[in-house]
Amino acid sequence: MAAMVTRAKICGLSTPQAVQAALAGDAGYLGFIFFENSPRNISPDSAARLTAPVRGQNLRICAVTVDPDNALVDRLAEVVKPDFIQLHGHESPARVQEIGQRTGLGLIKVLSVSEAADIDAAKAYETVVDHLMFEGKPPKDAERPGGVGARFDWSLLAGRRFARPWFLAGGLDPWNVGEAISQSGAPMVDVSSGVERGPGLKDPSLITAFLEAVRRA
Repeated sequence: MAAMVTRAKICGLSTPQAVQAALAGDAGYLGFIFFENSPRNISPDSAARLTAPVRGQNLRICAVTVDPDNALVDRLAEVVKPDFIQLHGHESPARVQEIGQRTGLGLIKVLSVSEAADIDAAKAYETVVDHLMFEGKPPKDAERPGGVGARFDWSLLAGRRFARPWFLAGGLDPWNVGEAISQSGAPMVDVSSGVERGPGLKDPSLITAFLEAVRRA
């Protein structure tokens, strides 16, 4: 019986070179960020151009948002045509469900974690999303809810069972992702700042190294 393969998501993509590195390394998911406070923020039109060459490949396209209004959700659905909308803010389960019904798209809900009790919040979302994502809780003074490299104790997820597949995120890089998968049992992992040479500047060689590390884990 084949071993479980951990799937990886490369998030915050903004250049053709980074997209190609993710594709060549067999990433399962590509993430594009639509949030003005992020150094990785791009326009829906830019994302549509970046994703055009990789449509039909064995990967999923994710539109990453933070408490999006209906106008943004509608524009992303129309222009980017993602497989998933990733919700990174304080969206309630009812709002998450509303976005799903409005767009007909898959949904990923991100939950910030610093202690075991934070993981319990997933229960309220399990019936309204396709995937969950657990990320380190950012510092209180952070301007963004994610993408800041915040880590948490990965072993808090060990042995936990959820009704939906889930991602581990926050502070991952090519050098620690193997340990993170081992400690948490994560079926999927997500990286953004851990494959950059500066804020928002994806390094194709780091993307390649990260995906190789995931494959070896």
